[in-house]
Amino acid sequence: MRVLGLDLSLTSPGFAIIEVKKGKPRLIKTANFTTDSGTTQALRYEEIEAFTLLFIRDNKPFDVITREVWPPARNYVQNNKIHGAWSAVERALSRYGYEVTEHLTPSNVKKTVTGNGAAKKPEVAEHVRRILGLPAEHKFDSDDHSDAAAIGLAYLIREGLIKT
Repeated sequence: MRVLGLDLSLTSPGFAIIEVKKGKPRLIKTANFTTDSGTTQALRYEEIEAFTLLFIRDNKPFDVITREVWPPARNYVQNNKIHGAWSAVERALSRYGYEVTEHLTPSNVKKTVTGNGAAKKPEVAEHVRRILGLPAEHKFDSDDHSDAAAIGLAYLIREGLIKT
C-alpha cells in the first residue's frame, strides 16, 4: 500500500510517500515546493499545481491520499490562501484520477503520531523518524517534509495498518 500525505500551504506545500508492506512502513520520498511571496497568489497556485502534477507523474501510484484539514480561520485572507492551495493540488490530482479521500486535523495527527495533540514540530519529526525506523540523525529537509510524513503515518496508525 502506498500513501501520499499532504501538508498543504501557499508558502511551502509538503508531500510524503509512505509504503507499507506486511505492516511495516517505509518512507519512499518527501518533497516540498516553496513559492515566492513576491509573486501573485494566482501564479503561486499555478506553480503548486504544476509541481504537484510532476510529483504525481513521477511517483504514482497511490492507494490513499490524505491531507491535513485546517479549521476555518476568522480571517478571510488566511482561509483564501489555504483553500487556494488545496484547490491547486486537487486539480493536479484529478488529472491523474486521484482525489484526497482522508482528512485529519492537525491536533489529531500530532496526538496519533506522538501521543500529544499539542506536540511541537521537533517532537513530531522525532516520532516520524522512530515510526519509520530512520536513524535519529536523519534530517528532514524542512518541517513540511516531516509534517507530510506524519499525516500519512497518522492515517496508517488510525486504520490499524501499522503499529507504533
